[in-house]
Formats: sequence, structure tokens, C-alpha cells
Amino acid sequence: MSRKRFHGLKRIIPRIRMTWNKYNLYNLSRLPSPNPKGTYFQQKWKAKAATRGYHGEQIREKQWQRMFTSRLNAVVPMDHRYLGENDGSELAAGRGSGLDRKPDWGDDKKPKSKLQTPYMHMTYAPTERRLDVAIFRSLFASSARQARQFVTHGHVTVNGKKMPYPGYLLNPGDMFHVEPESVLFATGQTKDKEQVKTGRELKRARRVANTRRAERRTAKREKALQAIANKKVAAELAAEPTPKAPRPVMVDETEARKQRKADLQELVKQVKAILENKKAPPAAKRKQDLREINREIKGTMSVLNRKPVSEIEGSIDVLTSRLTHLYPSNPFARIGKNAKSKSKPASEIAKETQSSTPEYTAEEKQKMREAVVTSRENPVDESKPYATPWTPRPYMSAFAFIPRYLEVNHKICSAVYLRHPVARPGLAEVPTPFSAEQMQLAFNWYLRRR
Repeated sequence: MSRKRFHGLKRIIPRIRMTWNKYNLYNLSRLPSPNPKGTYFQQKWKAKAATRGYHGEQIREKQWQRMFTSRLNAVVPMDHRYLGENDGSELAAGRGSGLDRKPDWGDDKKPKSKLQTPYMHMTYAPTERRLDVAIFRSLFASSARQARQFVTHGHVTVNGKKMPYPGYLLNPGDMFHVEPESVLFATGQTKDKEQVKTGRELKRARRVANTRRAERRTAKREKALQAIANKKVAAELAAEPTPKAPRPVMVDETEARKQRKADLQELVKQVKAILENKKAPPAAKRKQDLREINREIKGTMSVLNRKPVSEIEGSIDVLTSRLTHLYPSNPFARIGKNAKSKSKPASEIAKETQSSTPEYTAEEKQKMREAVVTSRENPVDESKPYATPWTPRPYMSAFAFIPRYLEVNHKICSAVYLRHPVARPGLAEVPTPFSAEQMQLAFNWYLRRR
């Protein structure tokens, strides 16, 4: 299937489209004036074909015929001073249709002509209510077809809700919003071949990095879940009552007494280490308890050879539990680990400081430059679908205007449909490149079918 000649550069009468394309601007420059030759039917047909190529080209003809209306909205400005001074009775004064006034010829002695209201330019006013046309008029898309694509792809919201229908008819007060990335892509300059190639490579590298990052994240999550499961199992096992392991039975009673004596001496060392700890000295109440435990340990050692071994073991268990109750975190193990650091001379410290100063490689310097570039307001990002830093699309100035019935904020890519377009004396709010004669012929073409 051959590509449709959308712009038709070889046509004698060019097609004008609702787009910012440079070929459309060329066709606008060679748009001829309406030719009065031909029958009335032929003139209406040509005017209808030319105007429909611009106004609602993406709309089916039957759909547009249902939208067409012969009622053209217009307003008449009223002079508030005249309304305040008169009540309307002066229109009935004099003969005929009222009292005649003397003409004010002015300096050039010529009557001042009143501006006519261009009603015929309002023929295609119903198409301006469409969401895709309003997006194009707000300068959020470079063509009406692109605006339609934004809507169908879900990049547009109306009153805060996603609207996937480009033919949605806006009501006065409706606010529509387009994603800023889509607007930057539509109104920004396109990339050249080298930029497209670089962007594809960067996207491919980011895709691989994201895949690896996701795999690492998944493995880390599985490891964390396994650790939690292991902790639960360990807690359940610890909660179960386990019988206390009995001390090894000594064959010789003398060896048993020697072992118990060593245990008592170890307790004395632990109590002494706690009392002499200057970094974390115990409180006064704790000191009293520790001294009492120390006295009981020495008393047990004095009767070690006179009491039976079983009684000595019971006393050692009681003393150990009391000491553990006072210091459950076992501070003596922490005391032994804290070794005193040797002081170093100032020269060695200065040398270490100089040697620890990082020297950046060429790759690290390049990364720092990239970070500085990306921190700008208009950064360079090869992964974007448009050329960066962002610049407006060429030939955009000829189409950069906003109708009166729209209130647009380009900083947030939102606009408000204030009211339906109307005609005023000397002005019609529906933008069109065609003359009043062509619009009148097109209006008459559709009027005969009503």
C-alpha cells in the first residue's frame, strides 16, 4: 500500500493541514485566492474539500455532518454609557425606524465604517470542542493527529481522570493535562542519526543494568526471607525447655575440688575486672553487690576442702547466676577487646592524610562532568526521544498562537477550556487560514443537507 500524499506538494491547489510541518508552511505560502470560475455547485465542493482538509481532517464525514449546526455563536458588544443614558425609547422617535442622527464625519470627512461580524468563520466551531483539537490549539502537540495519539495512548487527563477518547467534547470549565514528557517530545527538535544511535545504545545498557539490579534485589530479598525463617526456627527451639547439661563427673574427688577452685578464682577475676573498669565504672549500689559477691566467693574458697563437692558446686552456681543477673551483657569480654592505641607522631599523621587524598582517574572525572551537566535546568540526556538540551521545533513560530477560549499554562502542561468560541465584530475565535468567501461556500454546502 502506497503512502498517502498527506501534504500533496505537486497539487495546484495545495492541501492545508492542522500541523506544524514545514511542507504545510510551504503550502500556506502558495495558497491561492478563491477562484470564482465554475458553477455554484463546483465552488461549494472545492471550498468544502479545502476547508475539511484542515478542520477535522481526522473526523469521518458522517460524524462531522452530525456535529454541524447552522446556529453560529456570536456576541455584540454593548456600550455601557449608551445603555445607562437611554432606555430604548429614542429608537421610536422620529419617522420610520427612529430619530436620525447626524453623521460624525471626523477629520477626513468620511463616514466611519462599522466592523462586520465574520459569522461564516464559525462554520467549523463544533470541532474546536474536541479534545484532540484543543490539545493542538494549546501548543501541546505539533499536529492534531499527534494530539489524537497522545489521547489514545493514555497521556492525557481531563479533570484529573484519564480520558482515552480523542473525540470527547469539552465543556466550559474543563481542565485537561498532557504529560510533560509528551509535550517536550512533540514541541522539541528531533534527533539526528548519531543522537538516535547513541540513545539506543544507552537505553540498551540501562535495560541490562536494570535487569541485573532486579536480579540482585530478588536474591537479596530471598536471602532476607531465609534469614527471617531461620530466626523464627531458632526462637522456637530456644523457647523449648532444655535440660541443663550436668557437670562432668570427676573420677577423683581431689581433681574435682581443684576444678571448683579454678572456677572460683575465675569469678574473683571477673568481679575485680568490673570494679576496676574506669571507662564504665559501676554505680554505688552495684559496687556493694559486687563486693558482697566477692566476700561470698572467698568464704566458699575457705571451706572448699571441708564441704562436700556437691555443696560447693551449688554455691558456685548461685554466685554465677547472681553475677550474670547484675551484668547480663558480660562486660569483661568487652574490656579485653578494647586495646590501647599507640600514639603516632604528627609527621606520620600528615603523611597518612596526604596519602589518603583521592586522585581521580579519567573515567571518574568524566562521570563528574556528566553529573554537572545533568544538574542543569535543561540537561543533556541521550535517552530522551527528543534532542537535548531541549530547543523548540523549527518553523514553530508561524503556528505559535493560542485562541481566546483557552487558558493555557505551559509550565505544568495544562489548559482550561473557558467557553465555546464566538464571533465578534471584526474577529472570529476559530483559527482558520481560509477566507470568508471559502468558509461561506463550505457553510452553504453543509446547509443544504439540513
